[in-house]
Amino acid sequence: MKNKQVNRLLLLSLCLMALCSYAQNSQLQQSHMKDSVALRNVTVIGKSKTQRLREGALSVNAIDINSFIGSIHSLNDVVDRTAGVKIREEGGVGSDFDLSISGMSGNSVRYFIDGVPMDAKGTGLTLSNLPLSLIDHVEIYKGVVPTWLNSDVLGGAVNIVTNRKRKNFLDMSYGLGSYHTHKADLNAQYVLKNGVTLRPTLGVNYSKNDYMMKDVEVWDESSRKYVSQNRRRFHDAYLSFFGQLEVGVREKSWADEFFVSLSYNSVNKELQTGQVQTRVIGKADRSGNAWSIGARYMKREFLIKQLSANISFSHTWDHSITTDTAHRQYDWNGDYIRSSRNEINGRAFSRRHFKRPLTIVRTDLKYAFNDCHLLNLSYALNRTGNNRWDDVEEDFMPANDVLAKHIIGLSYNQVLMNGRMSNTFFLKDYINYLSVEQTDLSFVTFSDEVASKTTKNSMGGGFGTKLEIVPQLSVKASYEHTVRLPLAREMLGNGSSIYANLALKPEMSDNVNLGFFGTFRFGQHTLYYEANGFLRYVDNYIQPQITEKEGTMQYGNEPAVHIKGLEGEVRYDWNHRLQVMGNISWQDARNRNRYMDDGKESVTYNNRMPNRPWLFASADAHYTFHDLMLKGDRLTLGADYQWVHWFYLSWEAYGAEDTKARIPEKNIFGVNITYSWQKERYSVSFDCQNLFDETVYDNYKLQKPGRSLFLKFRLLLQ
Repeated sequence: MKNKQVNRLLLLSLCLMALCSYAQNSQLQQSHMKDSVALRNVTVIGKSKTQRLREGALSVNAIDINSFIGSIHSLNDVVDRTAGVKIREEGGVGSDFDLSISGMSGNSVRYFIDGVPMDAKGTGLTLSNLPLSLIDHVEIYKGVVPTWLNSDVLGGAVNIVTNRKRKNFLDMSYGLGSYHTHKADLNAQYVLKNGVTLRPTLGVNYSKNDYMMKDVEVWDESSRKYVSQNRRRFHDAYLSFFGQLEVGVREKSWADEFFVSLSYNSVNKELQTGQVQTRVIGKADRSGNAWSIGARYMKREFLIKQLSANISFSHTWDHSITTDTAHRQYDWNGDYIRSSRNEINGRAFSRRHFKRPLTIVRTDLKYAFNDCHLLNLSYALNRTGNNRWDDVEEDFMPANDVLAKHIIGLSYNQVLMNGRMSNTFFLKDYINYLSVEQTDLSFVTFSDEVASKTTKNSMGGGFGTKLEIVPQLSVKASYEHTVRLPLAREMLGNGSSIYANLALKPEMSDNVNLGFFGTFRFGQHTLYYEANGFLRYVDNYIQPQITEKEGTMQYGNEPAVHIKGLEGEVRYDWNHRLQVMGNISWQDARNRNRYMDDGKESVTYNNRMPNRPWLFASADAHYTFHDLMLKGDRLTLGADYQWVHWFYLSWEAYGAEDTKARIPEKNIFGVNITYSWQKERYSVSFDCQNLFDETVYDNYKLQKPGRSLFLKFRLLLQ
């Protein structure tokens, strides 16, 4: 008996040593690792890959999509419930949206798929229409972004990590919901006998978005005045398609991974309103399509043993058309009057073409001195063309502009104190080249104030550190001086509702993050908490400016904006059955430019930045029943809640208090049910958003859908 106890203790010690060695070795990544390993009456706790990301040196949220994929119908739904993150949509399915991370939003946030900018698949592909079955998890970096992403982000980054399963599988789903909404996804992998791997992906989204608009102004003929009525949207249909095929090999002597890809996406969107809902559109629309080719090469022990390489290339042919040729001006009744001006901005009729070819080259080299010290060198080239012309407007001047960026990053990463401490130090160099031919509307676009060709260079850098004091308490801090170069959309416009601003300056910011986190475990109970504070000191802050009369927008610079904020999140799990999450965020972004160009004090000095939520919270809870009707089945019941404090549409210093435009407070409840059987081979889910049919405004005071229902079926074969 004594020998048996000794053997058990030896076995337990060996398991603990193996597990610790596994956690410290970053090259051993096993996606099938479970949260806990039971050994008789002793439980050894491990950490999921998303939890390890959260506990790194940088401020990052990580979301495991596998636990949501059977129930959600848009990635926006999950990302929007993350601490410090807020998504504001302009309407229903397929509408433009704005995502903010720790007080920075819009184009200050960039999107990636496996480290490559999402734009490489075409500008029509977004978080809202990306096939969910393609995704394994999502990484949301706040403020400080790792050098291997190699981009000029200012507010943060969203990196979508796709499934990289080793075995054959087929994952397909179909959903239908309110307002004539239909969504279908397919993702699969098949490995041939010679080792060649095929990965097809398809995604289709359609919606009429014919939801009810509440209390809009319409003309009443009997009373001869405008009255508030409910009217259904009549020109807001959306259709998107995404298809991709990857072909490649893995685990060869010359490559750990080598894949080539071909993708296509198309978008057709009817336009119902301008940037404000008082401008009603009934005929204008926007369409686009994009072809993309790409290749990705990964190799450990590249040329020498300690060196690894990740190299990618892509080229995209992106063509969009905005058509606005109707001689009509609509109202919310669906009636119209004859007009000599277009619908979008009240100018000349147009059928505007934009071809924006995009070339991306990325190289990431890592040299490991040992398990604790790593040197990382990265380079990225992003070259965007802007070839534009018009089929209808005779006075429109064609142009072919070029916007190119070179970004070089160098970082040093170390792990100390047996993994309890980790540090990263980095430098970045940003080179921006702009060649502009367009000269029309110089009084709006400032084309007469800038040189036709310019090259600018900026430097940035920073550090991040994490220290585990005890298992229940760790602290982390990070700092970065960074630069964000204007995007083509900001500087060159979109050909319809956004004017170009060729005098737009790059943003520069000093970002500071400080936080602490920890995990408590009591038997089958697990409690994770995290709290963060941040500061952003931004120069030449790029801010969208609305012209309500025209319903148009243009990006401009605010000389100085300071942002500070706090955010916290708590997650609770009981026995993998009950999960409860809650978070709250406070973000205070203020204009700190005291004097205008003429020397007078600015009336908006120390005002909060307009049209930005500054206090919001969310919560959700799920309970799972196992083996309820069949062995291996699961029934999950869930509920969620979102709250956003009201905020001003324009500067709070403008106008009288009782006439200022406000985006009202938002309170939204939702419920969902998911049932799966045969080890998740089959699943069906029901989701209800905006359960109490509240009138909800979001981005630029554009009304969002009321209560919506969605039913989804999923088949997973593997």
